[in-house]
Order: sequence, then structure tokens, then C-alpha cells
Amino acid sequence: MAEKDKTKEKTTKTLKMYFLEKIKECRESSKQRKFSQSWDLSIALKNIDLKKPENRFNVDLNLPAMKTKKPKILLFADVLATEGRKYADLVLTRAEIEKLVGNKKQLKKIANNYDLFLGEITLMPMIGKNFGAVLGTRGKTPRPIPPNAKIEPFIQSFSKNLRLVLRDTPVINVSIGSDDMTDDDIAANAEAIVNFVKTKLPKGSNNMRAVYIKLTMGKPGKIVIQ
Repeated sequence: MAEKDKTKEKTTKTLKMYFLEKIKECRESSKQRKFSQSWDLSIALKNIDLKKPENRFNVDLNLPAMKTKKPKILLFADVLATEGRKYADLVLTRAEIEKLVGNKKQLKKIANNYDLFLGEITLMPMIGKNFGAVLGTRGKTPRPIPPNAKIEPFIQSFSKNLRLVLRDTPVINVSIGSDDMTDDDIAANAEAIVNFVKTKLPKGSNNMRAVYIKLTMGKPGKIVIQ
């Protein structure tokens, strides 16, 4: 009888509960670091043809728990440049973009050093031409902003979003928070991402091989999605 009850308890366990178990295991096995680590989530896929455009995606998801680590923001702007400098970590004007044309090393450095890219609509063709290759491959395509918009609400809104990208490789890698966040918040973000990705896959959870969660320098915990 006890064995049956145990089996029933296991089958009714939610995805979030599994994540909470793995998060606890990851924390216990991780060495103390002198820097703040990130929580990273990887979703390994199977039986999906990524040559078909309809099976690929590049979308934003609003996370249930805010990440405590503020994203580094780069704004491409002319009209909004003055206001943008109050909120963005770096502002590049049309003239400054032109100076970077052909400088592949500097373009890659910028793409790697910033997390969120925003751009005035009027500058988007220029941004795409010069930054498209380095930003697109990193899943950091700039979000367009109308030239007369208030910049602060846009930055606040996009800062809450997580970009999920599935292109040529059957795996999705994202940072879902930092180690100073609670286990419950990390698990809530992980659960929301997995459930959202299910809706974007042609066969839902049947296209998921496994999900891995880990701290930056720690060992991953594996969850098989049923």
C-alpha cells in the first residue's frame, strides 16, 4: 500500500517540483565562488527538422520572476540619443555606426558585451546591414523603437523579456537568473520557459529529449520531459 502511495505521489509531481529538486542538488554540489553565477537552462530537442522555417523561432517570453542581474543595454539612436543615455549603457548614433563599418573585431566585441539591443526604426536598415550578421547569430536582434517614443518604458518592458532562439542546432540555451535569486523564482522561470517552448514545437514535449539546469561553474541537473 505504501509503495502504491509513493508511486501516485511521483506521478502527480509538477515540473516545477522537479526543477526545485535539481536546483537544490546543483546548489549543494557547487563550490563557493567569488562572483555571482548565473542559472543556465538548456533544452535538448529531438526528431525536429530545423531545415523547415516553420520549426525555427526567435521569440520573446516575459518571465514570471524578474532576473536580478540587470541586462547591459545598447541603444542605436539619433532623436532619442540624449534621453537614451540616461537609461542605456551605451548609445550609438548614426555617425558612430558609420565609423564601425567593416570593423568586424569591434562589431563582435560589442555584440558579446551587451545583452539587449534597441534601435530607432529609422536606423533599423543601417543597423541590419552593419550589425545583422553578428547580432543575428547570437539571438540579439535589436528591438525597434518609434522615434518619438519615451525610451524608459521600452527599456523596462524589454528588460523583463527573455529571447528564445531556435535556428540550426536542436538545442536552446538561455540564462534564467542569478544565484542570488530564490530557488522558487528560478524554478518558476524554468517551468515557464519549458512550457512555452512546448507550444512552439510541432510535437510539443515529444520533441524534447531532456532539459538541463546548472549554475555557471556547476554540474548540470537533468530532467526528462514526459
